[in-house]
Amino acid sequence: MARTRLVAGNWKMHGSRETIRALLDAIVAVVDAAGAQCAICPPFPYLAQVAERLRGTAIAWGAQNVAEHAQGAYTGEVSAAMLAEFGCRYVIVGHSERRQLYGETDAQVAAKFAAARKAGLTPILCVGETLAERDAGRTTEVVARQLGAVAFTAGVVAYEPVWAIGTGRNATPEQAQEVHAFLRERLPRDTPILYGGSVKPQNAAAIFAMPDVDGGLIGGASLVAADFLAILRAAAGAKR
Repeated sequence: MARTRLVAGNWKMHGSRETIRALLDAIVAVVDAAGAQCAICPPFPYLAQVAERLRGTAIAWGAQNVAEHAQGAYTGEVSAAMLAEFGCRYVIVGHSERRQLYGETDAQVAAKFAAARKAGLTPILCVGETLAERDAGRTTEVVARQLGAVAFTAGVVAYEPVWAIGTGRNATPEQAQEVHAFLRERLPRDTPILYGGSVKPQNAAAIFAMPDVDGGLIGGASLVAADFLAILRAAAGAKR
């Protein structure tokens, strides 16, 4: 079975109603010709705006985080059922910024993954090592632990080396492929595995040409329409 080619934009805590309107208009105008599946994950307050603009297009949308709880006295949290009601298809779980800045544990990430699946969402599970862990030769140990904590039956996995997120650095295509191949051995064969970590138009084609790289989880470059579309085309045109 052919694996899905997917490029997902993680807009993090960026944007305003006006800048998001302009960005969506630019992407929608040409994305149908780009040739790979596309998803946008905006900040929570803009989900309604994004859903309204993207409904009826080829672009999916999702959220950047989800609560592990179905409902209750959890001020500030957003449940998977709420996201589904807004038409979300995807939700990012276990992003390195959530793990590092907010102390999310493997167990909490696993609970969020399960909550997303129960609500019919497709979770994008993020795994990846810090620079210290890579330098210590612990990359596969770390990603195996993060993956193993989750009862993975279906979804998307994104390998995001922490040392390459928002730093301007990125893993070489060969480094990305090494970890993706390791993950491939431990996942259902048709699971899309994305690379996330300073993907740009200049390096996207080389990364996506690796045999086990199925697309990207794109941060900063997804906020520039021309860059994001160039990355999307690179994913669609990559030869594996």
